[in-house]
Amino acid sequence: MTDLPKIPATAKEIIKNKRTGKIYDSKSHFDADVADANTDTTVDDFRQDLEVQVTKVSMGALTKK
Repeated sequence: MTDLPKIPATAKEIIKNKRTGKIYDSKSHFDADVADANTDTTVDDFRQDLEVQVTKVSMGALTKK
């Protein structure tokens, strides 16, 4: 199994407030919202998802003769 094909993929990190659904550009933007006294955002509202997109691949079975 040393000749496994490499499948191209891209990953996207999604930082979100799980209570309000607001999506942030980065973790530092979420931290700034937590530090802002004008919002009720807390560290418990943090949610981080990873979206992975893989190109379509058709797999075929190989047999030894």
